[in-house]
Amino acid sequence: MPRQPFAVIPEGSITSTPGFRAAGVACGLKPTGAPDLALVYSPTPCTAAAMFTTNAFQAAPVLYDRETLAAHPRDMHGVVVNSGCANACTGDRGLQDARATAARAGEALGVPGAQMAVMSTGVIGAYLPMDKIHAGIALAVEALGEGVDAGHAAARAIMTTDTRPKEVAVRVAAPGGEYTVAGMAKGAGMIAPNMATLLSVLTTDAPLDPAPAQAALREAVEAGFNLITVDGDTSTNDTALLLANGRASSERITSADGPAYRAFCDALTYVVVELAKGLVRDGEGASHFLSVRVSGARSREEAKRVAMSVANSPLVKTAVYGRDANWGRVACAAGYSGVAIDPSGVAIWLGDILVYREGEPQGMDEARAAALLAGTDVAVRIDLGAGSEDVTVWTCDLTHAYVDVNAHYRS
Repeated sequence: MPRQPFAVIPEGSITSTPGFRAAGVACGLKPTGAPDLALVYSPTPCTAAAMFTTNAFQAAPVLYDRETLAAHPRDMHGVVVNSGCANACTGDRGLQDARATAARAGEALGVPGAQMAVMSTGVIGAYLPMDKIHAGIALAVEALGEGVDAGHAAARAIMTTDTRPKEVAVRVAAPGGEYTVAGMAKGAGMIAPNMATLLSVLTTDAPLDPAPAQAALREAVEAGFNLITVDGDTSTNDTALLLANGRASSERITSADGPAYRAFCDALTYVVVELAKGLVRDGEGASHFLSVRVSGARSREEAKRVAMSVANSPLVKTAVYGRDANWGRVACAAGYSGVAIDPSGVAIWLGDILVYREGEPQGMDEARAAALLAGTDVAVRIDLGAGSEDVTVWTCDLTHAYVDVNAHYRS
């Protein structure tokens, strides 16, 4: 059966999804006075699914969200997201502050605090200034709106070193009606796979049960957020949260099988992949967007491992920044990936330029290569010649500006 189509909503935001309200306000967490607290809320209880960081130092909001989502997979109402302070490595006090944030939001909205999630991003090892958080929640509740601009405000409020918000929304035609899938994400550094490499809130009005919601989110994350890297660092706070209020009249999705599930998963995956690419394009100090495709692998795991080895190589990334077609760095990074490779069976391309095959260089046209690297989008392809699996990873170059941003992050 053919998959259901979906259409991108121009200038969409998380509030493109019917029934969701949002706000973004400034409450003094950022010294610049920029917006720093977002609220996303659905009066209708939501099916919820989430994926979290695999970092052993899991931040208080991650620990709290794991607990509350396990207890309330069918009746979550929203999430409070603050930037400017990660509330990570903060012990029992940090966990109490996360719970208090959810409780204050629930009280202000008239719902149980345990049915509100929380996210935080910013400097690790600092306690939340709860007076500012409480004030921010009051401001956000007052500012809640359903229009797309309310979603745009929320997307701006969750930014840290991001230079622009990341937002995507699509409308899906489905049996019995249509529904929307929308998302926002933040992240420009500490971006590497192992879920979720960022903070992301995803909304839909599709009628979903918890099991297919979690399955679809996992699939979408593996195809998007888990295939990007900026600097190889996995954060303590990474969270992707899906909220489904079920208000659409379309067919209810009760299992991770069948055309209705496939259509939803395709739409969610598109949203996540586009958000993921947006994060990489806005990587700290980035001037080039780099795709690394590995084909001809024995398994998807091996293809991903080789691609990530190349994408995380500082030498590859600085060569792209310097517009130096030094493909030997690509071969080198593939070779130390830990995957068994026969160099005589490998081929490497920069864009459409074949630079290496069967163990020998292919006489690269330097002028064509220089022209390729002068653009903002650069593609590398490696065919391992060992199988049929194929994976593409997205990353960015490594510039002086990345060092500047991170050398002075706390100042």
